[in-house]
Amino acid sequence: MTADRSAARGGDASARGRAGADRSAAGGADRPSRGRAGAPADPARGDDGRGAPSLRRAVVGAARRSPVARGGVSGSAVGASGGRQPGPRRAPAPPRWGGSAPRGSALRGAARLPGRLRAAWDRPLTAYYIILGGSLLITVLGLVMVYSASMIQALRFGLPSTFYFRKQLLAVGIGSVLLYAAARMPVRLHRALAYPLLLGAVFLMCLVQVPGIGETVNGNTNWISIGGPFQLQPSEFGKLALVLWGADLLARKNEKNLLVQWKHLLVPLVPGTVLLLGLIMLGGDMGTTMILTAILFGMLWLAGAPTRLFGGVLAGAASLALLAIATSPNRMGRLHCIAATDPGTGDQCWQAVHGIYALASGGWFGSGLGASVEKWGELPEPHTDFIFAVTGEELGLAGTLSVLALFAALGYAGIRVAGRTEDPFVRFAAGGVTTWITAQAVINIGAVLGLLPIAGVPLPLFSYGGSALLPTMFAVGLLISFARNEPAARAALAVRGRNSRSGAMTRTMRRYVTRRPSGER
Repeated sequence: MTADRSAARGGDASARGRAGADRSAAGGADRPSRGRAGAPADPARGDDGRGAPSLRRAVVGAARRSPVARGGVSGSAVGASGGRQPGPRRAPAPPRWGGSAPRGSALRGAARLPGRLRAAWDRPLTAYYIILGGSLLITVLGLVMVYSASMIQALRFGLPSTFYFRKQLLAVGIGSVLLYAAARMPVRLHRALAYPLLLGAVFLMCLVQVPGIGETVNGNTNWISIGGPFQLQPSEFGKLALVLWGADLLARKNEKNLLVQWKHLLVPLVPGTVLLLGLIMLGGDMGTTMILTAILFGMLWLAGAPTRLFGGVLAGAASLALLAIATSPNRMGRLHCIAATDPGTGDQCWQAVHGIYALASGGWFGSGLGASVEKWGELPEPHTDFIFAVTGEELGLAGTLSVLALFAALGYAGIRVAGRTEDPFVRFAAGGVTTWITAQAVINIGAVLGLLPIAGVPLPLFSYGGSALLPTMFAVGLLISFARNEPAARAALAVRGRNSRSGAMTRTMRRYVTRRPSGER
């Protein structure tokens, strides 16, 4: 017994040598703490007689805690303790220049980026913010470009340089009121406005053809003078009337499951649209006719028109359009100016060619705001139909791409609103408004780029013209209203409102609590 205790307490020199070798192999992490001197070792308890952990526990714990040996401890130490022998240690990753994060974290962040963008796009209020912010940016940038492009035009007519800008600013103010009203109106009120607005638009378009009331501008008789320098173009309000009336009509038939029959799908939607088109064509406005036709086809597509029916109506509209172009020398001349690089005989393609000149001279970042050369009498209609050309000359490719990106975002948000709703009226109306704004932007920009014939339509929310701006801003208010009334968006807005009120109350109470009482010094 004395010999056993002396062997357990002291040991021979060889045993101490092996224990020292094991401790050095484990990185020195198994050094026992000094406990009770002379306490007997108890293998069942798992200590070495001094109140410290056993060699196996110390080695394994040190190997797990060590950042260098986290991949495994040396084979000699674990083998001596009787456990498994893991693989060799992993070498630490070399630090990047400047001590930044390893390259793997950057790659992982880049791999997660599409998912984060998709999650951000799928948020309930994304469409609402895009429509509101995109339309606001387009309108503000349009005001700036109208002022820049119209100064020389106003001075040529002996008017103040801010004449057109002030009129456009007044139209933006009135349009903002209409946008806010449309955004706050309930859906049932929008539907109630459909028939009165349609009847009013038809009445005004009939007044245009009355001699002495209708006015002719640039060869088109589509204007009514309302006093002073202000004029009204009823055909612009016909677009909004067609959207609301067509959406209400299709929604009522969808509720009765009548849209599966082609006669209910086409009648009376197509005859009503043909009536509007006929009144517009009497004034010679081919551009507005194209936009109303695009609205009709967009709503038929959303209503689920069969391919044969859709193709038949499209073929009929294309035939009528070709007939209208062939019977008008002016329209034939515009068709010949597509991709023209020379004004031609009699300067027939003067406007199209100088629009290309303006875009070509802009370069990457333009000549500077207000520094356009083409607006000094070379480019006709620089602040209306060809304001995009002046934008390209003064703001360059960066400015034109920014405008295109804003319209693309606005169109995509409108498609999202139309696709996520369960209300048929909202789906048809949102689709009609999105088709209207997108088609008009494509026709205007395509004409400036020389890809389409000049149709004489303004760039939505951007070009000068109150008659075009007011119904367009009301239509944008429709999209905002529909985006706000989605169930998920409505819940998110309610939660945000409660959080803002609770945050304000918390800040107020915190201010009251931290304020010292009146009697305390």
